[in-house]
Amino acid sequence: MPKIKTSRAAAKRFKKTGTGKLKRMKAYKSHILTKKSPKRKRNLRKSIITDSTNVKNMKKIMPYL
Repeated sequence: MPKIKTSRAAAKRFKKTGTGKLKRMKAYKSHILTKKSPKRKRNLRKSIITDSTNVKNMKKIMPYL
């Protein structure tokens, strides 16, 4: 059985928590920040747990996580 390649793009974006869930950063924080309120930008800094509907696909593209 050959090794499965990890998606490097996904590996850079997702981290595994201690309980085995996937953690990710929020989107919309890279550009066009002038029209976004400070409160909105502050909330975009925080990381969030990946939705359970996507976890199955994420485990498939990152088999050794």
